[in-house]
Amino acid sequence: MILGALIDAGVPLDEIRGALGSLAIAPGVVWTDRVTRAGITATKFFVHGESDPVAEAHQHEHQHQHEHTHEHAHVHPAQAHGHHHAHPHTETHSHEAAHHHSHRRLSEIFHLIDGSALSASGKDRAKTLFERLGRAEAEIHGTSMDLVHLHEVGALDSIIDIVGAVHALEWLKPARIVSSPLNVGSGTIRSAHGLYPVPAPATIRLLQDVPIYAGPQHMELVTPTGALLIADYATEFGPIPQMRVQRIGYGAGTRDTPDTPNVLRVLIGEVASDAPAHAVVVIEAEIDDMNPQIFGALMDRLLAEGALDVFYTAIQMKKNRPGTLLTVIAPPRRRDQLTSTVFQETTTIGVRYREMTRECLERETVSVSTPLGAVRFKLARRDGRVLNASPEFDDCLKIATTSGRPLKDVQALAMKSYLEGRS
Repeated sequence: MILGALIDAGVPLDEIRGALGSLAIAPGVVWTDRVTRAGITATKFFVHGESDPVAEAHQHEHQHQHEHTHEHAHVHPAQAHGHHHAHPHTETHSHEAAHHHSHRRLSEIFHLIDGSALSASGKDRAKTLFERLGRAEAEIHGTSMDLVHLHEVGALDSIIDIVGAVHALEWLKPARIVSSPLNVGSGTIRSAHGLYPVPAPATIRLLQDVPIYAGPQHMELVTPTGALLIADYATEFGPIPQMRVQRIGYGAGTRDTPDTPNVLRVLIGEVASDAPAHAVVVIEAEIDDMNPQIFGALMDRLLAEGALDVFYTAIQMKKNRPGTLLTVIAPPRRRDQLTSTVFQETTTIGVRYREMTRECLERETVSVSTPLGAVRFKLARRDGRVLNASPEFDDCLKIATTSGRPLKDVQALAMKSYLEGRS
């Protein structure tokens, strides 16, 4: 689905074929088709597997028919396929279908990657991905990296998925990759080792430190392959950042669920400004029964543990009690730790949180000479233009104390010196 979405968003299929090199020649071929999933038209990426003689015969028969009838514009004439042709290894059946594919050790997979036409850095990236996967499998099954067999993703189609995605992202050269929190689905799946809950053990291991949730769909929505790619490439998780969308791609899964489109959407564009946007989590709790002396120590501890900002707001609570709204703004990865601190250090019995995107001006500190001494200034820029300039309060207070001048006069003098120096 990732590769289908990237192709749908503009990555040429021939680029993928070329990068795969020897991977896609003898054992099988790759192609795409336009399909509809719950009303959404998307690109389905197919891999003709190495151990699927029935589907292979079907492919050759279908190919022969198309050679005498018509060609699909989106694929090569010799690889045209109808909308109802589906490969048995899919994102929703990956573990079950893996029984029909050969299992490979890491050394064998590395050999196949070396035979691809990836760049040197792309080959290194692909090998690192499989090393992560091998380590996860080894830890789960209690074996060593040398002995682990990669069941679900050791088959040729999954190797093509990963190598193809690495090349597609190299071709796009995105400066930043943001992912939404991942809906892993629910229910159970059958793997090479038995019946497992969703998400599968390897999937959840690879998604450590990644925000996930279980949606109402009783199916596997994130596989080890998808978890591996998203966890490795995404640098942020949260809502859609501020951007000018230029291209949109939809990658289709095999199942067509009636209520929810089984597609992955990719948005490609440019940031709306040069100011960096970041995902943050906002944690809140109302408190009306705590010693107010604790609030000061609580703020210090939350800031020391990585909160970006902490503030209190006076509110009116039930039974007409005056209370305090605690608000903590932090990086999403700090949410668990900061929530634990709130529970430990306050009397609240519940918190709420939401993730959002914040945009910050570029910041710089410069020293400005004044008749009374040097004062540091905090400058804030957007698109290269200074929008705010503020003298450092501690510097102004020190000068005011030593000179006997009013603090407000020192601040005004510092601002005058800054404006004269800029002009």
